[in-house]
Amino acid sequence: MASAEGSEKSVGDKYRSFMFDEENPIQWRDHGCPPNFDSVNQLFEQGRTKGSLEEVVQNAIKTWDMEISHKTLEKFKLFVNGRGGLSAEEIVRIGSYNALLKNSLPKEFQYYKADEESFESSHDVFRSALPRGFAWEVVHVYSIGFL
Repeated sequence: MASAEGSEKSVGDKYRSFMFDEENPIQWRDHGCPPNFDSVNQLFEQGRTKGSLEEVVQNAIKTWDMEISHKTLEKFKLFVNGRGGLSAEEIVRIGSYNALLKNSLPKEFQYYKADEESFESSHDVFRSALPRGFAWEVVHVYSIGFL
């Protein structure tokens, strides 16, 4: 339930758009200020069972990257674009980025040559290209249904 507690100006509500508009002040019915949904937002987060498909895919890939780069995994196989499966040990040996970016293009068309990079050198390449990290977001997930 919304309440007017903590009625100081808030930056926004991550679940409710258009609560704050600097250009067109909103006339609020209750208490003359916007409602505060902090308590119900916290309750929602604690009981939430599902997120958006984009969020699920995004978090799965970020978790995979963290796990393959930083954890010891015993039962794991990675299959990419129809290639044979790679164990966690093989991925660490050749590099996780290399495992994903390896391709069968002729060398003259390969900007990044995964076969020539190691785990360490591939991470150095990505760290120098993205010094603050690769803060990416899945914006849309598309699916094609088959009958």
